[in-house]
Amino acid sequence: MDWTPYIAGAGIGVLSWLAFLLSDRPLGCSTAYARASGMIERAVRGKAVLDRAYYKQFAPQVDWEVMLVLGIVLGAFATAFLTGEFALVWVPPTFEAAFGPSVPLRIAVALAGGVLMGIGARWAGGCTSGHGISGTLQMALSSWVAVVVFFTSGILSAFLLYGVWP
Repeated sequence: MDWTPYIAGAGIGVLSWLAFLLSDRPLGCSTAYARASGMIERAVRGKAVLDRAYYKQFAPQVDWEVMLVLGIVLGAFATAFLTGEFALVWVPPTFEAAFGPSVPLRIAVALAGGVLMGIGARWAGGCTSGHGISGTLQMALSSWVAVVVFFTSGILSAFLLYGVWP
């Protein structure tokens, strides 16, 4: 089976519809990461983390959004495995061609990018899936603006990082 963007898009659309129907909440992942960080902090500091204002609003617990993120990871693995495309690659070929084969550099770049995206998602009130799927589905102007900024900055960043300019 060919996993075209059309099939994936239709699946995401159905999932969005079901999320609204069954939970009256939009799809999104960034809150799950915030909850996970709270769970990690709670494991280290104990119940004191529950006194933080942020975690009073977003309790550090496993909820359906955390399970959605887990499902995304497991689904990606299952798809790659079933299609025979699964491979452990520490440094992707495109990154290696531009920056060399350094695994620590790749990990540092991935970590920095993830932290910046997490901060941006919390600052923007949602992640790419929250704004790009659920927000645009609801015709929220803020989400449409966010999606345009996501795509524009992603394209510009790729051009700058990989030395390709049209």
